[in-house]
Amino acid sequence: MNAIEELRWRGFVYDHTENVPDLLAKEKITLYNGFDPTGDSLHIGHLVPMMAMARMQRYGHTPIALAGGGTGMIGDPSGRSTERNLLTLDEVQANLERIQQQLSGILDFEVKSNPARIVNNATWLSQLSMMEFLRDVGKHFTVNYMMAKDSVKSRISREDGISYTEFSY
Repeated sequence: MNAIEELRWRGFVYDHTENVPDLLAKEKITLYNGFDPTGDSLHIGHLVPMMAMARMQRYGHTPIALAGGGTGMIGDPSGRSTERNLLTLDEVQANLERIQQQLSGILDFEVKSNPARIVNNATWLSQLSMMEFLRDVGKHFTVNYMMAKDSVKSRISREDGISYTEFSY
């Protein structure tokens, strides 16, 4: 049994790109999953992707846990009827440390061949100036695309609306 067969057998795979089984049979890949540190703990919604990453690691692939240290300073507006309370940098950092401890119980950060890694998006987002963001990132998104998102549509019609911070998340 290979990685994709095991993930299918366990019910983790609903659909995939056509060439994924061949790719996984021929080479080792790097895969990632993102985690929002607005809470101090992983939750049940993280379990399936974490277990899939752990299984892939056992088959020799390299997992990356993408920590949203930068985006966590804003908070994902999805599924929210009101704006999140903004966390301080210290609160986000404390949450990241707790989550990293939890991840180390699922992923292997010490194995020599394909150790799991944690990458924090604050590393590059905190270096990005407003002008760079507007010029280099903003030009790739239309307002129409943003307005079509469910998280924006549901909030825009409410009296308190959606802040620019959440809109640009």
